[in-house]
Amino acid sequence: MNDHLFLTTFPSRGNYERAFQKLKEINVPYDFIHPTPPLKYVALPALIVSRDTRAVLEEDGGIIFSGWVDYCPSSRPLPEGEEPKETAPCLERVVITVLNPCVADYRKIRLIAQIDGDLTSLMPYLNAVLPQASYNSKSQTLTFMEGYRMIALYPERITLAKADDIIDAWLTLERIRLLVVRTCLGREKIVPSFERRERPPAVEIYKRLPKTNCGLCGEFTCLAFALKVWLGEVSLARCRPIFDDEGTYTHLREPLKEICSGMGLI
Repeated sequence: MNDHLFLTTFPSRGNYERAFQKLKEINVPYDFIHPTPPLKYVALPALIVSRDTRAVLEEDGGIIFSGWVDYCPSSRPLPEGEEPKETAPCLERVVITVLNPCVADYRKIRLIAQIDGDLTSLMPYLNAVLPQASYNSKSQTLTFMEGYRMIALYPERITLAKADDIIDAWLTLERIRLLVVRTCLGREKIVPSFERRERPPAVEIYKRLPKTNCGLCGEFTCLAFALKVWLGEVSLARCRPIFDDEGTYTHLREPLKEICSGMGLI
């Protein structure tokens, strides 16, 4: 394969199987990272291909990919052992539906994972067991940091930013799944909390801005704008390079909205 490799995964097993069949038909080099049994409920195989092979697969039109990132070998081993025995109806399975380079650090990845289940009724209980989290009952979001990773839980999806690689992302999703399942199974012993705690710092908004200090928002710097957004003094939409249809930074729109939604700002 070429030196520059790309990695993707799939929103369903059917798309993985169609990609596998196509790869056999075109007879090109490729590799898969197959999740081990402990990751059964959070991962589908990840595909590694060259730029040319990626183009051929995308031209097929019959395969849906979660997204593409540059491939870097992981320093983390895949976990060994059996399938997890702890399960609960509130979160039966997690599937990565969106996979992109992280906005704050292109060497890391961000993702959106759809939940087979519904966390709505569990949010106050998760808020109680995660004292460091920022909870917004209005938007039903729970945002917290795990090390340098930023995680946001919604009723039917999970967003994760700054994962080191796909294996790190899978391991993090499994930790989240176990947290949710154990909270669900033990909720009778947990006093639910509706407390709205301190939000992540304004710098997390700044990391998702263009950082050009263009002044179109009316502020001298992007950092000043981020602080005013964090304080609730100005609207996100004032960042015209992101929110104008012809803006040059429209790719930052969703990551910015995600972090601000988790802070209860939109």
